[in-house]
Amino acid sequence: MLLTDLIRELDCSCSGTTDVEITSVVYDSRKVKKGSLFICLCGSTVDSHRFAGAAVRAGAAAVVAQHSVEAGSASVVMVRDTRQAMALISAAWFGYPAREMIMVGITGTKGKTTVSFMIRSILESAGIKTGIIGTIGAVIGNRTFRTENTTPESYEIQSYLRRMADEGCRVAVMEASSIGLRDHRVSGIQFDYGVFTNFSPDHIGGNEHKDVQEYMACKSLLFRMCKTGVVNMDDQNWQGIVKGHTCSLETYGFSPKAELIAAKEELVSRPSFLGVRFDLSGRLNLQEVEVGVPGRFSVYNALAAAAVCLHFPVTEKNIRDGLQNVKVRGRVEPVPVPGNYTLLIDYAHNALAMRNILETLREYRPHRLVCMFGAGGNRARSRRFEMGEESGKLADLSVLTADNSRDEDVMDIIADIRTGIDRTNGKYVVIPDRRQAIKYCMEHAQDGDIVVLAGKGHEDYQEIKGVKYHLDEREVVSDIINGKL
Repeated sequence: MLLTDLIRELDCSCSGTTDVEITSVVYDSRKVKKGSLFICLCGSTVDSHRFAGAAVRAGAAAVVAQHSVEAGSASVVMVRDTRQAMALISAAWFGYPAREMIMVGITGTKGKTTVSFMIRSILESAGIKTGIIGTIGAVIGNRTFRTENTTPESYEIQSYLRRMADEGCRVAVMEASSIGLRDHRVSGIQFDYGVFTNFSPDHIGGNEHKDVQEYMACKSLLFRMCKTGVVNMDDQNWQGIVKGHTCSLETYGFSPKAELIAAKEELVSRPSFLGVRFDLSGRLNLQEVEVGVPGRFSVYNALAAAAVCLHFPVTEKNIRDGLQNVKVRGRVEPVPVPGNYTLLIDYAHNALAMRNILETLREYRPHRLVCMFGAGGNRARSRRFEMGEESGKLADLSVLTADNSRDEDVMDIIADIRTGIDRTNGKYVVIPDRRQAIKYCMEHAQDGDIVVLAGKGHEDYQEIKGVKYHLDEREVVSDIINGKL
């Protein structure tokens, strides 16, 4: 493509010709080839503007920058924010795929992934092919492509959207994280529907958000990028989230003031099924809708999904079937075991998520609630203390093990977790090897127990000292059952 076509929608100034052919768009100088357009990004640790000269020497035909660079004879496109520019350039490079589909964006502290899969489950039960981009990866048909972030960089997003459109997806559902919104990863996308699930303090500090106010402000950006906002009006922060919105608003919740209302929720437990049942009224009247995901908060996720899907040609049966049969990898995901107990895999990897999952499972009145978990290295130590304290208070037994220890010693991380547990009367055992910890949980499970393997969820690796080793907990469970471990 010509540079002039790629930057057509940018507010920019240029030095050098824009009538130059671009062979690729890159933001990693190591991937530059002859004719590349190199986009300089200001990262949290590295400012790639300093690599502009090297990119030009490697063959870059043009550079996009937000402050001065050494670019030799290459054309330079100056913009206010290169991340925003990259989003718009990437959309142009891939032919604006979002304009070929109905776009749904979901933001909130919890529930984004589950709501995404619920929407997909309902729509695909109605024959509407739907793609997902989020924490689990990019899901297209029966394939899942791993992504680095909940909301990937804009170039990757546009690449996956192009593939979705080309493979016949009529709808794309995206998790719009606060950082993804802040860093312009979804800029240039006009969402048809924006969804707000809930809000609570998270991602504060470090390279994330400086305070709760910034966290909320970033989430609110979605409601200036969509046509219709679908919001949980039971959340006390919902009005702050939609402050300054430019979209029309629809509401859901248990509140009689909501437009889609849930009532009479009750927990459902039967062999191989932990879930919840509720009635719907308002925009849709249905009795005894079942959701195949444990916990009362699943009602909110189901409400959000149903509220969005009412804008599509779906039947009541599609909604019932989609919610009852939804499966979300790594989100209170049941794994078949031969014993008379329940084994679940969940992504809970901070104190809030830990409390939510354990309080949820407590409501099913297990004989014992066993929680196996670790904590990530190179992350705030306070998170470990808090997770240990929550598990100590809510689980009958905590099994402390490794997660992604990264550059830290696993025993140092476990020592921090123990500091939190020791504030409680909780019982625990320490088994640093995660495979052996899973084996311990299964071999010591008692009738009626609920055992949750927390922290890894959908992940199929363990990161230690800069290396990612394969570890899929489903495979570990299978190996233990078959006597291979």
